Amino acid sequence: MDATASPAAATPFSALIRDASHAQHTAAETSPFMSDMLGGRLGVAAYTRYTEQLWFVYDALESAVDALAGDPVAGPFLRPELARAPELARDLAHLRGPDWRAGLEPLPATAAYAARIEECARTWPGGYVAHHYTRYLGDLSGGQIIRSTAEKTWGFARKGDGVRFYVFEGIENPAAFKRDYRALLDAVAADDLEKQRIIDECKRAFDFNGAVFRELGSRFPLSA
Repeated sequence: MDATASPAAATPFSALIRDASHAQHTAAETSPFMSDMLGGRLGVAAYTRYTEQLWFVYDALESAVDALAGDPVAGPFLRPELARAPELARDLAHLRGPDWRAGLEPLPATAAYAARIEECARTWPGGYVAHHYTRYLGDLSGGQIIRSTAEKTWGFARKGDGVRFYVFEGIENPAAFKRDYRALLDAVAADDLEKQRIIDECKRAFDFNGAVFRELGSRFPLSA
């Protein structure tokens, strides 16, 4: 290796983006709402409201797939086995009934989050990748803890209705899939300046998640 190379140049982009966003990631996943939900201290109504918010986020992400399929930056990340909107629809039908779309509204923080994803999808593929990475790799990792908690706490069938969002039937080996995804990040068609912008957007994505959790927490405070 060139002795004059910077540490950043020698570090895979997937590691840079993970490490740089660690603080925002930790702050989001340890929010009071998420801690209370994962601790089994909230009712199914809180889990339902959380799932409702996911619908708006993934609708924004996945509505952009066709338009971005040929994009050299975002295109390689758009894998059909990741699609969550159909599974969310099944979960929401189970949680809210067949007319689950009736009265479904995003929280203000969720609306802002979805709007930012839509803006990136239209104007900045690198920013879209930041949101894609934040959501889908999280679903394949920490999302499985949410699924297990939901099954145990509210009695959903294992990998059944109510938790299908967290079940990736088209991915037989999640660990291998995540390795391949990180390899795509390492090879992303972006220069160093653009990579830093993507990192900053990843941090912003976690901040959006944190804002959603705060609003959910204000609506579902833990009972004394």
